[in-house]
Amino acid sequence: MSAPKELKHIGSRPIRPDGVEKVTGRANFGADENMPGMVVGKVVRSSHAHARIKSIDTSKAETLPGVLSVITAADFPDRSEFSVRRKWFNDNILASDKVLYHGHAIAAVAAISQQVADQALAAIEVDYEELEPVTDVLRAMEADAPILHENMFTAGLEETPTTPSNVVQRTQTSRGDVEARFVEADVIVERTFVTPMVHQGYIEPHACVGNATEDGQATVWCSSQGHFDVRSMTAMALGKDLGDIRVIAAEIGGGFGGKTTIYLEPLAVKLSEKCQRPVKMVMSREEVFRATGPASGTINTVRIGAKNDGTIVAMSAKLIYESGAYPGSPLGPGSMCIFAPYDVEDVFIEGYEVVVNRPRVAAYRAPGAPQAMFAGESVIDELAEKLGIDPIEFRLKNAVKEGSSAAYGPTFGPIGLRECLEAAKKHPHYAKTLTKDEGRGIAVGFWFNGGNQSSAEVHITDTGMVKIVEGSPDIGGSRASMALMAAETLDIDYDRIRVRIADTDSTGYCATTGGSRTTFATGLAVIRACEQVIVELKARVAKTWDIEPNQVDWIDGEARPSLGANIDVEPISLRDIARNAARTGGPISGRASLNAQGPGPSFAVNLADVHVDRDTGRPTVTRFTAIQDAGKAIHPDYVEGQMQGGAVQGIGWALNEEYIYDQEGVLDNPGFLDYRVPVASDVPMIDCQIVEVANPTHPYGVRGVGETPIVAPLAAVGNAVSQALGIRMTDLPLSPPRLLDALANGVKT
Repeated sequence: MSAPKELKHIGSRPIRPDGVEKVTGRANFGADENMPGMVVGKVVRSSHAHARIKSIDTSKAETLPGVLSVITAADFPDRSEFSVRRKWFNDNILASDKVLYHGHAIAAVAAISQQVADQALAAIEVDYEELEPVTDVLRAMEADAPILHENMFTAGLEETPTTPSNVVQRTQTSRGDVEARFVEADVIVERTFVTPMVHQGYIEPHACVGNATEDGQATVWCSSQGHFDVRSMTAMALGKDLGDIRVIAAEIGGGFGGKTTIYLEPLAVKLSEKCQRPVKMVMSREEVFRATGPASGTINTVRIGAKNDGTIVAMSAKLIYESGAYPGSPLGPGSMCIFAPYDVEDVFIEGYEVVVNRPRVAAYRAPGAPQAMFAGESVIDELAEKLGIDPIEFRLKNAVKEGSSAAYGPTFGPIGLRECLEAAKKHPHYAKTLTKDEGRGIAVGFWFNGGNQSSAEVHITDTGMVKIVEGSPDIGGSRASMALMAAETLDIDYDRIRVRIADTDSTGYCATTGGSRTTFATGLAVIRACEQVIVELKARVAKTWDIEPNQVDWIDGEARPSLGANIDVEPISLRDIARNAARTGGPISGRASLNAQGPGPSFAVNLADVHVDRDTGRPTVTRFTAIQDAGKAIHPDYVEGQMQGGAVQGIGWALNEEYIYDQEGVLDNPGFLDYRVPVASDVPMIDCQIVEVANPTHPYGVRGVGETPIVAPLAAVGNAVSQALGIRMTDLPLSPPRLLDALANGVKT
């Protein structure tokens, strides 16, 4: 085999194309769009967590001076003919017959000012029949619990149920004979772990502008992770054709999965239809917390057995995920990820998804995986301790490798888990001596990564500038990644490339930026489009030289005759080919649309040192190292940024963050003062080490990197705190009151 081509651009660290606009404040985010005649839209939200809507009287609001339109569910398509799941989707945007969480949207108004809109909200009268709320997932599973949906029957049971339930579904993943293998185990650890519902904590609230015109068409500007899916969801909610809605993606001030769904866009369009003015809607911070999709709270029980030599013989789990008011929890990904790092033949995973009177959950980086891995990796850690085996060596002994099969189905190709574990073992962090009351935690993270549909266009200007047009909102530096892959493929300078995120009418379909798919899938489309451009460039030059296109080589960004061409000519640069494009056939472009297959799964290993003050219970992360297989780091700065960001979010989830509800189902901490995300002084510098085991299904070895960084930190921090205390901690967050209680009443492991 020939030696791999040396990369010139991929792996470098140029300034991101959108950087200047963002640091100077010129970039437009969701709430920055302004239009002539634009008015303000606001939402009436439920004051109850669970109630029937007996009536809504909007008459007083409609007669207020300055109120231009008022809408309720009655203004949307009749839901009686909808499928159950489509009705649930629409009901989450605007409730029709019941409210299912405190803050549930009921009506919306458009007015000439914020003040008038607030007056209109206050003037809308809603008559409720209050119902008992249930926000505790175990209580919701009981036979006599208040029922959220009278038409919901548990799926996945052996016998078809005849009575409604809050349990959406039971799932099962099984391989081998777990109970028989547990008999062979020398040591078995079984524990139950609780993780709270938490929010993604993006700084920019949900915001959009809707502008409907008299011809039935509408344009939406919004902060979103995927404007094509905003288009499809908005069209579904309004009963419109996709072709009648255009969505323009603003820059996004954070999403982390929370902006993969919609809340305001159909309301803004419907209000605009009624008042014939553009309508801007921006959520308050309280609305974001009360009424958008957080991550599932979970109660997960894990049982793992091993022999004295460290061989794991059986693994089982019972996972319970709350989905909020409507189905949609990430139970499936949690079940896929929990035991994926370990090569064990006998595995059993039972899962339950449960609705409760809380907002419907949304994705949050590697949705479902951090909660499951917190439970699984905590038990792995305790097993290593009981067996007297180094926790990294224990994981290495049982780690999957190329050719191993995951319990959820696939056989792994080249993967970097063992390389990450070896890197952790050799890292200076692992050799550092711990101080008094300090513990060290190790954990493995896993995410399967996504492919899905993407499109891209590459256009060559008359001056040889390369214009990339694609439809994936840039969250973590994907413009730079696209430009780097294009520069590598075309063999030209990075500075000669510009990337534009186009609206839904101006480029081909791209799935949502999420699931760690964008650099892999949209990048693959960019590469394919660049390859088309090279074919066209060679054809143009072949015509000029009067030879066949296969006798032209593209090297160093210029066309050269191949060795067998037998002509003596000077190479022609991209710039010269572009300058003469009109005389050789017209504009030069390449296009690609694809459904990307084979996204390489990603593994990570995290090391966390945590000091616990035994007088105050305060935990402090003193050192944190993130090691991750990136396949190939297209832009290492942004890979490290993903690793650092995921680590900080995971630390917050482990130590501080949780939704706190009262007995009436009202969220008590809907703001950043009481919902405590980490700030810079709460975390150390996050040390990053990138491992590169190329993904063979991508030309440059890419495997997604955005989800995996948040999967391991919960367990790494939890294991460190457990070691520092000498007490196995099972409930998050590991807040000072909880640690003080453990010190006073806990049982040492």
